[in-house]
Amino acid sequence: MKTISNSGPSGPSGPSSTRQSPLYALVADVLRKSIRAGRIPAGAVLLEGPVAQLLGCTRTPVRHALNALADEGLVSRFDGRGHAVGTAGVAPERVALTAAMLGATPEGEPVRKALGWEAIHEQVERQVVHLSVFGRHRINELELARHFGVGRTVARSVLLRMEGLGLVEKDERLRWAVTPLDDGRINHLYELRWLLEPAALQASMRAGVSAEAVQMAADLRLAIGDYPDVSAGALDALEHDLHVQLLQRCPNQDLLQSLQRTRCVLTLSKHVLGDSAPMPESDPFMAEHLAVLEAVAAADGESAGRLLRAHLEAACRNVVQRAGIVRESYAVPSLSWIGER
Repeated sequence: MKTISNSGPSGPSGPSSTRQSPLYALVADVLRKSIRAGRIPAGAVLLEGPVAQLLGCTRTPVRHALNALADEGLVSRFDGRGHAVGTAGVAPERVALTAAMLGATPEGEPVRKALGWEAIHEQVERQVVHLSVFGRHRINELELARHFGVGRTVARSVLLRMEGLGLVEKDERLRWAVTPLDDGRINHLYELRWLLEPAALQASMRAGVSAEAVQMAADLRLAIGDYPDVSAGALDALEHDLHVQLLQRCPNQDLLQSLQRTRCVLTLSKHVLGDSAPMPESDPFMAEHLAVLEAVAAADGESAGRLLRAHLEAACRNVVQRAGIVRESYAVPSLSWIGER
């Protein structure tokens, strides 16, 4: 089976390459071959999360891949969450997607080889997030590559992805640096979110996301019942549902791109909640999310926008508090690839 060589992140913010296909194209190729070979049956519902998990990538390239396959007529949207295999009108069927359906061999050969940047991204992101609450720090790209035993191109790909999330930036001498995440910046980012996200949500609602909201609300009710026995990964997925996935049908891509730069505050909660900062006694956001999703499911745009803004204002206060706990309780991380402040 053909292996996938290292390349940069997909999408307009990732590094370009004249020799390698973007990741979403490679994901689309895996899905296309599996559908045409009949390994994935007609009507099977493809969801970003399960596909991304099986392919060892993030949801973003899967989303772009499914959109490309929809343009080709191999999958179609329906009145529900995800894409159904087949043309419009096919009866959707919830099936358990397996690695074998995507082309894995009985001997356990993976569907695709993880890209170099994927192997280290989560760990680098976690360390950068913890550093960000302590102020600005220089990043030595060469030392980063040496520390993780990867090529400099891989290290740069990771930094470029984090630049898109507002976690790192280039200084006036074009050197990489951790972008400080102090209380003032957290407040400014959340102000941007509570001004823009309700508008993006209402625009997505006009494009039709009620059925998706119904499924998300069902998932959320299960998590509320399980709390506090909910993993950090599950909490992050629930945040992604409301604050990323549900907004994707907003036609204003400039608005969505502006919101992407605010994702570092989501990333902060992802990496410190339950780790550096304790889990709250009651659920940290789920009841508020549920109220928003129920308004979306009921096609009540005015209530959805108002509830989302109220949730973001409350979340701002919580994230400021979590960042303060990290500063008060932990020392500045000492890393070989981090220079002076």
